Amino acid sequence: MKPLKQEFTVNFEYPVYFTEGLFEEANLTFASIFKENFAFKPKIIFFIDSEVYKLHDELLNQIEYYFQKYNYLPKLVDTPIIIPGGEVVKNDIQYLKEVYRLLEKHKICRHSYIIVLGGGALLDMIGYAASTAHRGIKLIRIPTTVLAQNDSAIGVKNAINFFDKKNFLGCFTPPYAVINDFNFLKTLKKRDWISGVAEAIKVALIKDKDFFDFIEEHAITLKNSSNIQPMKELIYRCAELHLNHIGKSGDPFEKGSSRPLDFGHWSAHKLERLTNYQLRHGEAVAIGIALDTTYSYLFGLLSKEEWQRVLKTITNVGFNIFVPELGKSLKNPNDQDSIFQGLSEFQEHLGGELTIMLLQQIGHGIEVNEIDIRQYQASIEKLETFSKELNENKQLQTI
Repeated sequence: MKPLKQEFTVNFEYPVYFTEGLFEEANLTFASIFKENFAFKPKIIFFIDSEVYKLHDELLNQIEYYFQKYNYLPKLVDTPIIIPGGEVVKNDIQYLKEVYRLLEKHKICRHSYIIVLGGGALLDMIGYAASTAHRGIKLIRIPTTVLAQNDSAIGVKNAINFFDKKNFLGCFTPPYAVINDFNFLKTLKKRDWISGVAEAIKVALIKDKDFFDFIEEHAITLKNSSNIQPMKELIYRCAELHLNHIGKSGDPFEKGSSRPLDFGHWSAHKLERLTNYQLRHGEAVAIGIALDTTYSYLFGLLSKEEWQRVLKTITNVGFNIFVPELGKSLKNPNDQDSIFQGLSEFQEHLGGELTIMLLQQIGHGIEVNEIDIRQYQASIEKLETFSKELNENKQLQTI
């Protein structure tokens, strides 16, 4: 008998909205997502990051009043559930189990909606729950950090950490919709405000020189949360570049070995664990970008002038470009605490041959399949020296 062959195409489409004051009475952004005439009234359940809830204590009342006013919306089955944010919610599987329990309790089905409002880690975990419960429940993401609004929330990845490995359990499931409300950014701590700029620097370096020029020009301003306009522009352009890549790459679910949007990430993921997640993801990515940019320079791909421009822009935004964990077990790449273990873990996570994105020039990345460990060791030492020089110069300027 001849083998049977199945072939079909599934189109995915979802909107990404930008607004302010999402649940204010006159704001129709959220209400416009839903049809006014359902064949039957579906259900909806909210999960809210506990840190966001603390900073926006009026939020629950706003949501409940909003649903009363626009009574054609899906049925709100419960008061929004408050749940911790941060990596703890991805590291401890008990949080995932509790979400499953609540979905079962309220009989949330495939025609229902899950709303998650918070930072990237919570969005990852709730997204994983939404994708796996009943093989898929419609998910609406409302990211509340710069990092989530310009990167993680607008993509198709969902995951939790397992076996002490970042995103070991996960899936690719597009959201039903994403809503970026800039008002949530106004209460961010300085570290979280800055952290998300790292992903913008990343995508600018490998895809858009003009965008990098914008970040370089506004680096000092972007550090100041009292001026939100440059950050709005950064988030919009960064989100646009990410969406374009996901939609036009030909590999949105990463079936191949190439993952250009993870420039700087092989070391970043390892650094997060080596620092027991004391480093924010964006802070680790900034260091990873600095490292791969330095390697690109020493390897002869990038000019000295562009190398220095990149590192100075990263530090002007407010990032450190070196932490002690980067140099730990530097001469012993096989040590489990060595940053170079991140290379094998990165390759294992993606499969296939090792593929690392480097810089050929600002705005243009180049993928390589082999790296020189000794050159990377030299890059770490170079990065530490350059970091010390920058810090000394800053101290002299303040005297």
